[in-house]
Amino acid sequence: MILAGQTAIVTGAGVGIGHATALALAEAGANVVSVDINPETAETTAHSVSLFQRRAISVQADMGALEDIDRMVKRALEEFGRIDILVNNAGVTRRADIMDITEADWDRIHRVNAKGVFFCLQRVAREMIPQRAGRIINIASIAGKGYLHTSNAAYAASKGAVISLTKTASQQLGGFNINVNSICPGVTRTALGMANLAVRARQEGISEAELSRRQEEAIPIRRANDPEDIAAMAVFLASPGARNITGQCYNVDGGIIPD
Repeated sequence: MILAGQTAIVTGAGVGIGHATALALAEAGANVVSVDINPETAETTAHSVSLFQRRAISVQADMGALEDIDRMVKRALEEFGRIDILVNNAGVTRRADIMDITEADWDRIHRVNAKGVFFCLQRVAREMIPQRAGRIINIASIAGKGYLHTSNAAYAASKGAVISLTKTASQQLGGFNINVNSICPGVTRTALGMANLAVRARQEGISEAELSRRQEEAIPIRRANDPEDIAAMAVFLASPGARNITGQCYNVDGGIIPD
């Protein structure tokens, strides 16, 4: 119960890493604002959180729309009075070669993955600054550190932006006792990850099972992430044990990227 009584916003909470993180935070004692562009999955996650005897609400919001971000924060404050933790997880991508990325791809990906992460961080920080406390955890990716098999170059660029944002925000918000860190997942078995795997398998003319096997063989620890592996790191970064950690970008990837 290391997070007892705290309030966490989790974006992209409907499925995958966001869903697992919302549940892990609840298990650690936090109340949760489950945010997703899909209202049904946001509500499903909120219901799952409530099974831990925590308070939970769901909010439908598009993280690329500033008015939605503002509405999300106001709703969280109405319900809980303060925000202690933000897990900036919402993101989009698609599998594409660098020569096939369109302007529409670039705009769609950066609208959520870069612009959305920044303005969500900024809006929540406005509430954390007066309380002089807060934990902001951005979900980046090893794609932002040069991972060869990233879904596409625009996605890698957007996650590189999240890594840079994390470092700068930690310096500028540190004086208000706000910790800002990011998690860089490697190969993770989520619906989005499996969709990208299916496209790549078709492109390479092999089965999804074969590609999955090859992926895991290339991981030093020989195991892909489950969403719960990322959630566990998020709980740690939100915990008292991480009170003096800020500006860091932690790989959770089984050893694929060495730094």
